[in-house]
Amino acid sequence: MSTNTTNAGTAPARRAAVAPLTTEDAELLVGAAHAAAEAAGVPVSVTVLDAGGHLLAFRRDDRAVLISGETSTRKAYTALQLDAPTADLVAAVQPGAPFHTLPTALDRPLLFIAGGLPVHRDGRLIGAIGVGGGAPEQDHGFASAALDTLGALV
Repeated sequence: MSTNTTNAGTAPARRAAVAPLTTEDAELLVGAAHAAAEAAGVPVSVTVLDAGGHLLAFRRDDRAVLISGETSTRKAYTALQLDAPTADLVAAVQPGAPFHTLPTALDRPLLFIAGGLPVHRDGRLIGAIGVGGGAPEQDHGFASAALDTLGALV
């Protein structure tokens, strides 16, 4: 006998609403990541996406490698799609690891290097930040510093 029954007169429990990532939040993230990179003397590009993968804020530093803007966007998309820091995905795509390719709704390959982080609020995924231009560990640190500024949970 199943113990998973419902009362026909009771509505299902609703999840509490979580405030989405706003343009102001995104601008704060971009500014904080850029400031952390500037303090380290590293030119970077920063991308922030909302939970639907829409671009909320972007800053390209022309002193950074030309592809850093696309790199930061790919990192943000990867972190958003998989709800995981891109640094944590590196081990999963090595030979003999759980997977080598991942399904994606994008017409572009996913980039599995550090620097992309999901953004959570009250335990719900609300967006992602991607930083490109420095060494992967640096980019990850700059993205983390931005999340600390926002007070988001990773």
